[in-house]
Amino acid sequence: MSTSLHLRSAAPRAALLSISFVLLATPGASQQAGGPIARYAMDAGTMSGMAAMAGGGGMGGAMSMMMGGGNQPIHELVLRLGSTQAASGSPAAEHYMPAGARLGASVPLVTPKVTPSDEPALPGEKPKGRLLIYWGCGATAGPNQPVVIDFAKVARGQFPPGLYMTGAAIPQEWQVRFTNSKTYGEWPNGQTRKTLSGNSSLIGDHRIAGNYAPEIKFALNQDFMPPITGRASPAAGGATQLSWNAVPNATGYYAWVFAAKQGGDMVWWASSASQAFGGPVWDWLSPAAVRKLIGDKIVMPPSQTSCTVPSQVVQSGGEMLMGSLYAYGPEANFAYPPRPADPKIAWKPEWIARVRYRSNTMWMLNGPDMGSMMSQGDDSADASGDNPPPKKKKCKGGLGGMLAGAMGAGC
Repeated sequence: MSTSLHLRSAAPRAALLSISFVLLATPGASQQAGGPIARYAMDAGTMSGMAAMAGGGGMGGAMSMMMGGGNQPIHELVLRLGSTQAASGSPAAEHYMPAGARLGASVPLVTPKVTPSDEPALPGEKPKGRLLIYWGCGATAGPNQPVVIDFAKVARGQFPPGLYMTGAAIPQEWQVRFTNSKTYGEWPNGQTRKTLSGNSSLIGDHRIAGNYAPEIKFALNQDFMPPITGRASPAAGGATQLSWNAVPNATGYYAWVFAAKQGGDMVWWASSASQAFGGPVWDWLSPAAVRKLIGDKIVMPPSQTSCTVPSQVVQSGGEMLMGSLYAYGPEANFAYPPRPADPKIAWKPEWIARVRYRSNTMWMLNGPDMGSMMSQGDDSADASGDNPPPKKKKCKGGLGGMLAGAMGAGC
């Protein structure tokens, strides 16, 4: 079985597409003039609570939680290799791991194949419902909240005043994508059944070799970040107090809450002090980007370990509210040949590599708290490496796909 990139049909999704353009401020990719032959991106994550279920715990994790066994934190890796060269034959590349990763000798970096989508076009039905947007930590919502987005009005081109926000203006960071590479490979993919366990480690030597890029070698002394644990407790006036542990090496935190009610209404809250949603804050972020976002009061500083969800969010969201918390982490960069100390000397590396870290948890505000969802753990979390990975779907356009990706739906 091969990994595929589906070409979606241009079905009418006017309302959702318009909203996604408004709320997302994801920086686009750009080619580096005179840049390296190969770029390698390695994103390492720790997932706990319901995020661990979405990331691979599945029904087993859900049953464990229901029986009081908690949910083991798990680890995730997203590997991407992009090259300016064509492959000598069929594209092939491997990432050779240290033994502590418990993934065997290597994992394959598979080049996706572009295939037509077999998904039927959506009918041109009129969108219904509203999205109520709140932001900021505090017992009550700030002024001019919520911003109400009526999907039917958006479909007719009517947007609320002041909805267009510049969002998070952070320095653009290089990306490795299928669309900006001559040849590209990724893991996870459909050709391997290997998965990481909660006991997997990244410490040690890493080597990436293939037939379309120079060999890449680097050593890591930074392991996966520890899991986030915490509580969601009722507060005075109907608000909810979020609190969590100070995660070692965390550079900043970002939280959001989402709820969907019968009748089509949805509620969305973010911990940022300004109206900034989606985009880069759902990704791995460099320490430099996090510092910028802390200065803009979009990301909470690493010293902060609590945030109050306003009472209006809880009242508008109903009984089922899902929350998520990100702890952004350090970054390691490598290149060959290394950058000369003298800035006057021209530098053209053969390859560059970047390793980013984060920790993430998800929970139900009116369900088990973040701490009780995680067992203290024995070795049961140690996977053999033969479990099938969660099937990753390509996110649809618009708000629906955006929210699915944010909530760990496997996009």
